[in-house]
Amino acid sequence: MPELPEVETTTKGLRKETLGLKILDVWTDLDTKDKRKHDTVSNPKYFKTFRKEVIGAKIIKVERRAKNILIHLSNKKTILVHMKMTGRLLVANFDKFVHVIFYLSKGKKLAFSDPRKFGKITLFNTKEIEINRHLQNLGPEPLSESFTIDKFKERLTKKPNGNIKTVLMDQSVVVGIGNIYSDEILWNSNVHPERKVSSLTPNDIKNMFHATKENLKKGIDFGGDSMSDYKNIYGLKGEFQIHHEAYRRNGELCRHKKCQNKKSVIIRKMVNNRSAHFCNIHQI
Repeated sequence: MPELPEVETTTKGLRKETLGLKILDVWTDLDTKDKRKHDTVSNPKYFKTFRKEVIGAKIIKVERRAKNILIHLSNKKTILVHMKMTGRLLVANFDKFVHVIFYLSKGKKLAFSDPRKFGKITLFNTKEIEINRHLQNLGPEPLSESFTIDKFKERLTKKPNGNIKTVLMDQSVVVGIGNIYSDEILWNSNVHPERKVSSLTPNDIKNMFHATKENLKKGIDFGGDSMSDYKNIYGLKGEFQIHHEAYRRNGELCRHKKCQNKKSVIIRKMVNNRSAHFCNIHQI
C-alpha cells in the first residue's frame, strides 16, 4: 500500500497538473455490490450522484491527510481518494487497469488505475472534513512542525503493550507509516520490531523520532517507493526502493556500521500478521 511519501508525491503532482481545471465529466466501469463501499464511486447508484455533484466544478486545492488525497472543488465539495493496495492516479501513460476517468478542461484527463479494485473515491462537504467518517480517528502528521519528540512519545505511550513495529503502523497513533518505512525507521534506530513500547528508552524514542522524519522525507525526495505497484501521476516509478536497508533485503548482509565483519544478515519474520525485515545483531 502506498505510504506517506508515495501519497505526498502524487499530491504534489496533482497540484502541478490539475489546479484550476474544471471537471467536465466522469466515467467509471466499477460496479460493486459490496455494502462497505455504498458511499464510493464503486457503487453505481452513488456514482450517479457523485457525477452530478462534481461536473462543472473547478479543482482549487489538493492536499494530503494521512494516506488520503483530498481534491477540493469550487462548489465546496471535496473528492477523497485512497489508493489502498494497488491504486494510482495518472495524467499520462494510462494502463489497462484504469477504472475511473475525470475529463478535465484544456483537454486533460485524470485517471484512477487500480488492478485489485481496492481503492476508494468518495465525496463530502468540505466544511465537514473534521467529522467525515473517512478521516476520523487519525493520528498526527509526522512531518508537520507541530509533531515534536514529546508528541511522538505521547502518541506511542497510548499503546504501551504493543510491538513497536505494529504501533508505528497504527494510523490512530501516527499517520502515513506502513510496512516499508517502519522497517527502515527501526533499522536506522537500532530497535527490534518486537520490542514493547513500554520497554523503549528515551534514547530509543529520540532515535526513532529523527529516523521517522528522515526516512519519510527521503522517500519523498526519491519520488516514493516502487518496490510493488506504486507509480507517480506520469506512470513513472519512484526510486526509494534502491535505498532500502531492511525492507525486502532478507538474506542479504546488514550494512549497518555496527554489523561490519559480523556477517549478520537481514531476516524476515511475521509480527502480528505483518512482515518485518530487520537485523538481529544491531536491532535490540
